[in-house]
Amino acid sequence: MLTTERLSLRPWQKTDLFAMHAVSSNAEVMRYFPYIADEEQTKSFIIRQQKQQAERGYCFFAAELRETQKVIGFIGLSYLEMDVKFAPCVEIGWRLHPDVWGQGLAPEGARACLGFGFNELGLDAIYANTPVINLPSQAVMRKIGMTEYCTFKHPGLEDFPEIETCVTYRIAIGDFSGFF
Repeated sequence: MLTTERLSLRPWQKTDLFAMHAVSSNAEVMRYFPYIADEEQTKSFIIRQQKQQAERGYCFFAAELRETQKVIGFIGLSYLEMDVKFAPCVEIGWRLHPDVWGQGLAPEGARACLGFGFNELGLDAIYANTPVINLPSQAVMRKIGMTEYCTFKHPGLEDFPEIETCVTYRIAIGDFSGFF
């Protein structure tokens, strides 16, 4: 488990399904995705994260408010294997409920994940991807010290032209050491 002043980032539990589904089924949260997740898709997401945690020692962790133990979404690292020039790689990502937007929780948790990735996992670089139109996520990427690396056509989004063009941000271990 990773902890920050306000967050616990931890492995997923079966009891997290309802809270995560409230995030992934929210139209505002999912406006830069091709679909709003149903309960079965949310359950599959959690199972994939549990498997990745068991195999690699990291995942998109359940993000829980320390004060209330309420799950508000996810923040974490994930192995990315995709037909793009920067993959395979480890990416950082987050998805939080709108009730907690604007409080600095995504950057707070993401910084803890960067520290974990570089200091514990020994990674050389960490990437983040989002559709070009997703300016809020890009703002978080810049807040945590990432810089724009490239743009690309997402191979899984060719049927969704409004979100197909994505931007990748990157932070390397050398950039990280001077940032925190």
